[in-house]
Amino acid sequence: MKSIDLKDISAAEVQNYLQHAIAPRPICFASTIDNEGNVNLSPFSFFNLFSLNPPIVIFSPSRRGRDNTTKHTLDNISEVPEVVVNIVTYDMVQQVSLSSSEFPKGTDEFVKAGFTKEPSSSIKPPRVKESPIQLECKVLEVKPLGTEGGAGNLVIAEVLLMHINEAVLNEQGKIDQKKLDLVARMGGNWYTRVNASTIFEVEKPAVTLGIGVDALPDTIRNSNILTGNNLGRLGNVYEMPFADPAFYDEQLKYIIHYYSINPDEMEKELHLYAKELLDIGKVKEAWQVLLALN
Repeated sequence: MKSIDLKDISAAEVQNYLQHAIAPRPICFASTIDNEGNVNLSPFSFFNLFSLNPPIVIFSPSRRGRDNTTKHTLDNISEVPEVVVNIVTYDMVQQVSLSSSEFPKGTDEFVKAGFTKEPSSSIKPPRVKESPIQLECKVLEVKPLGTEGGAGNLVIAEVLLMHINEAVLNEQGKIDQKKLDLVARMGGNWYTRVNASTIFEVEKPAVTLGIGVDALPDTIRNSNILTGNNLGRLGNVYEMPFADPAFYDEQLKYIIHYYSINPDEMEKELHLYAKELLDIGKVKEAWQVLLALN
């Protein structure tokens, strides 16, 4: 494994390594305004949700690496401590990228990138109409992380109001993750698209605590076939399962019938079949297949 001491490489190399490794990153498409009413619109991928009560988001406009100057977003926030965080979807991503160009101060990126201004309800900066979710925020604090080029400035903002396009809601009025078609930043020029074809569910650990991978029988825990994800699913049950005499499975019956004379081969086939079941989320069935070895 390659080991890198970040003090021994340039800031550009640090950026390359970290932004490729720490990904994907959600995008804060920030609209701000200065004291004279000039609006700025710029994307930031150093961004996330950090608290629910109070509702806090943080994004970080870094100092420019080439000349150590600050970005217009940060300058605006120092004058008017308010920001709209507009959520970025696939349909917007090319325009969002265009808005990140180093236009001169006073340039309206809404106009340059072809976005539509929508008045905010509680703060001065306008919202991006094309964004399906817009967060009106009050800036609580800006925390500089350094004074050199590349240093971040944490903009800590409280979400006051959310605007949500009803097209991305489900029948219960909640956001449907499959309808959003979000994008996120990777390293360099790379992005990723998050939609119904790429997302998946992972069942949360049982409230009563999972038994853990360490509690699995040795033959299962040390399997050459079952993956770490497979073992994680098996360990996320609140008690060790028992073989159910009423459980019937045609494939299991076939494996036992044809491989019973060779225990090693039968174990291999059972693990392969259990893996198939685990990969499609059938944990209870997989346990019954694995318990057939006992």
